[in-house]
Amino acid sequence: MTANGAGSPQKALWIVALSALVGFGAVYVIGGGLGNVGPQNSETAAQNVSTSEPGGAGGSSLKLGQMAAFVAKKTPEPLPDITFQDATGKDVKLSSLKGKTILLNLWATWCEPCREEMPALDHLQKELGSDKFEVLALSLDRKGYDASRKFLDELKADNVKLYTDVTAKQGMALKLLGMPTTILINKDGLEVGRLAGSAKWDSDDAKKLIEAAMN
Repeated sequence: MTANGAGSPQKALWIVALSALVGFGAVYVIGGGLGNVGPQNSETAAQNVSTSEPGGAGGSSLKLGQMAAFVAKKTPEPLPDITFQDATGKDVKLSSLKGKTILLNLWATWCEPCREEMPALDHLQKELGSDKFEVLALSLDRKGYDASRKFLDELKADNVKLYTDVTAKQGMALKLLGMPTTILINKDGLEVGRLAGSAKWDSDDAKKLIEAAMN
């Protein structure tokens, strides 16, 4: 087999993976770690992108409209009980939020797609935020709370509650492929599904998805 022939399957796989990345929308792909770095080169990035079908096996209704890239679990699955910090620096465990449906958004200040979608998340929190639902904005930026707070202030995003993880280890525990990534968690603390890339989280499609998870 020639060198070109040997490379064809690998090239084909790369194309499929890259197509999946485009399907998920704008996203900074993560390689060896989560830090203040931008996207990798496209070939390495493509090798780290899941080729799972958008919408998952959770039903065709999740494949429509603005939530087409949402990957649903066949059945909700447990998540690692990650720990992050609030505005005072106090540790908060994800398990402490059980009883409330959570939209966990993982982001960083250097992530341009994160900037694009944050206003929609803030608007969503303003509309639906209650004792039954919360948008949890978890910054994995190593610059810390002040830099993340400044980022949100610049966007006038004052409805979402800011949490931080300067180690970025919690993102690795959640098996992030890139940022932003948003995980929908039901009141039992189980992952309903996730979306890698920016999305219109204040759209009617997103609200229907969230309301279904709340029921």
